Amino acid sequence: MDRVLTNVNMVTLAGDDGYQVINDAMIGIQDGVIVYAGHKEHFDCHGHPDVMDCQGALVTPGLIDCHTHLVFAGNRASEFEQRLNGVPYEQIAKAGGGILSTVRATREASEETLFRLASERLHGLKNEGVTTVEIKSGYGLTLDDELKMLRVARRIGEMPDINVSTTLLAAHALPPEYSDDPDRYIQFICDEILPAAAQENLADAVDVFCEGIGFSTQQCQRVFHAAQKHGLAIKGHTEQLSNLGGSTMAARMGALSVDHIEYLDNEGVAALAACGTVATLLPGAFYFLRENQMPPIDQLRELNVPMAIATDFNPGTSPIASIRTMMNMACTLFRMTPQECLQGVTTNAAQALGMGGLRGQIREGMQADLAIWTVSHPAELSYRIGVPDLKARVVNGELFIHQHSER
Repeated sequence: MDRVLTNVNMVTLAGDDGYQVINDAMIGIQDGVIVYAGHKEHFDCHGHPDVMDCQGALVTPGLIDCHTHLVFAGNRASEFEQRLNGVPYEQIAKAGGGILSTVRATREASEETLFRLASERLHGLKNEGVTTVEIKSGYGLTLDDELKMLRVARRIGEMPDINVSTTLLAAHALPPEYSDDPDRYIQFICDEILPAAAQENLADAVDVFCEGIGFSTQQCQRVFHAAQKHGLAIKGHTEQLSNLGGSTMAARMGALSVDHIEYLDNEGVAALAACGTVATLLPGAFYFLRENQMPPIDQLRELNVPMAIATDFNPGTSPIASIRTMMNMACTLFRMTPQECLQGVTTNAAQALGMGGLRGQIREGMQADLAIWTVSHPAELSYRIGVPDLKARVVNGELFIHQHSER
């Protein structure tokens, strides 16, 4: 074996019964894959080249942030201040602000600039145990600029200490060039942007913003059909501000996840349950926008719909690069349990990215993505914010020590 972790309290999340904590355990890794995970008395670690005594540390699967917009340029802090001083968003947008201000800045930025900015934002997630992150495009809205964003995301995925899943979100907003003809822009996505992203292998999935201020259910369905024609997975920003039926449509088309879903109705919940689609909850945007409409947590629980949790890191509605803050918000704002939250950033988040057979659990045959913590119980990961509890991460079998963990 390449690496052995000994003296760990292991949170496997590999069964249907709670955290599945195995105390005084060992984890054996070979070629980036977990080949042993169990009690240490059943395993002889002598003779292995790299044995790490974790001294009773808690080890969980590496955390997964399954919904981010990390690649962009510009800053919208001034708009944040304007809104708090009573300026309506419509007035801000007419003055050149809002999402199109991010689009302008992103179009003007070089790939090198976008890579540097995204890499800096990623540090906050890495320091909280994240080993896999999804990154969307959606601030370019031209062929060249959408591909530019996806190339940056792919480049971030070449770093040794993070896994990246890329998503084409050209159907994020209507660019000014198509302001009078949204159907023509949708056709442009289907005929030009999406095929180019697929041909260059820049996207793992395709996303849409199905909303009154975004695109209609029918327009999003056209994008999904084009994505599936090119063999790409689909997912959606749906039911965030109203109920257009986007979640039901997406689920019936085989979407990996539908995200936000504050206005999801019972029919939509039933569709997710029937189709195996993950409900991705984004408490950061809920908090930042001071929303009142809660996602239907009880109904999702009742029908056993897997719930993922993500940061939705973006410049306009969730500029928060902290997955553990999202876990705490999911507990305090959505009344989820710490166990649900940990599952939401591991097993269910992996499923939301189509990685359920590779990541999100500690068991033999899974990728060796782990987070090593200086805490005694997994509930602490949702309970406490801002304390450097992370000791190290293991990404595809490679160990990365976090220096600030000395306590």
